[in-house]
Amino acid sequence: MAVIFDPRALDRVAAGHQTRTMPMDLYRDGDHYIMNADLPGIDPGSVDVDVDGRVLTIRAERTVSAHDEITWITRERRSGSFERRLRLGDGIDAEAISASYDNGVLSVVIPVSEKAKPRKITIAAGTPAETVAA
Repeated sequence: MAVIFDPRALDRVAAGHQTRTMPMDLYRDGDHYIMNADLPGIDPGSVDVDVDGRVLTIRAERTVSAHDEITWITRERRSGSFERRLRLGDGIDAEAISASYDNGVLSVVIPVSEKAKPRKITIAAGTPAETVAA
């Protein structure tokens, strides 16, 4: 498999506060891996996706407006920083990764590199294969 070895292995807990992770799905569709992460209620301008070497990092921030006049009855929607890190394998075209955000879902398309795609080997007829001297 060319992409993930364990996405949870790189999720981060910072000293003194926890960086929340976002639920995600990851699957392969032909020559691409597709990752969909749920980020409902997050301003698309606060979402950051970057690649550093073999690590893809997604960061987002959800803020809650603070009003002195309100009294919270219940508050289940988490606010703060969200982060997810994925270790990419060798067979990924990191230069061609793309991302889009629609209806609270971040979609990241991770293409398989040309060298990692299966290829057909042509068989020459009537010519003996060269042998390698030991």
